[in-house]
Amino acid sequence: MTLSRGRARFGLLVPFTNSNLEPDFAMMRPCGVSCHSARLGGYDEDAIPDAHQMQGLGAADLDAPLKLLLGIKPDVVIYGCTSATLTHGPAFDRALAERIEAESGAKTVTAAGALVYALNALGARRIGFASPYVPRINEMAVGFLTDMGVETVAQAQVELALGNHEQGALEPDAVYALGLQADSVEAEAIVLSCTEMRSVETIDRLEQKLGKPVVSSNQAMMFEALDALDMSDAIQGFGSLLERSAR
Repeated sequence: MTLSRGRARFGLLVPFTNSNLEPDFAMMRPCGVSCHSARLGGYDEDAIPDAHQMQGLGAADLDAPLKLLLGIKPDVVIYGCTSATLTHGPAFDRALAERIEAESGAKTVTAAGALVYALNALGARRIGFASPYVPRINEMAVGFLTDMGVETVAQAQVELALGNHEQGALEPDAVYALGLQADSVEAEAIVLSCTEMRSVETIDRLEQKLGKPVVSSNQAMMFEALDALDMSDAIQGFGSLLERSAR
């Protein structure tokens, strides 16, 4: 029986329409780590999540959800939307993490920052990038990564503009196909960006097919959160990043 508490508490700040971040963390969490969440608003559920909407989410008031989340005294606070901060750029992403850490007293991880943290840990500087975002956010994501020293050498994106719930409804097979499309000989790793996309279920399969690391938003956040607490558990089934026990 896997113990669900006792070692650490992860506090998740989750966009209110996101239905996949929490199940992903439940699957990936090591023994003794519990996960708790508060929901983030500040955007229209029924609108296409374009750059304007995601920037609005990033700039939305965090006071109420953060205050509620702090009731469980988390060891790590995890900001669970990649595009909400990458659409503002690296300085905004860092400032948001610093603000949350100052107000919470907890280690803080952002989804966009965690992707870069994971790629640095892997030593990957050239990547293939895949997401369910609209084209403008993909452009901004590539720019964010470029500013952080990561070159995007190949890209794949969905053909249609997906709504908030449609992004989460992509089946793992569709995510797998998207990851394959993002590969190139030059890519040292594949990035699957979006905390709502069902990526962690495809990572092992993609790595076995492509022979290179695959990094997803939720997997990268788990990796950085464990690192922040010096927890070196080797977690099986979600890619080589989490299987590395010596971090």
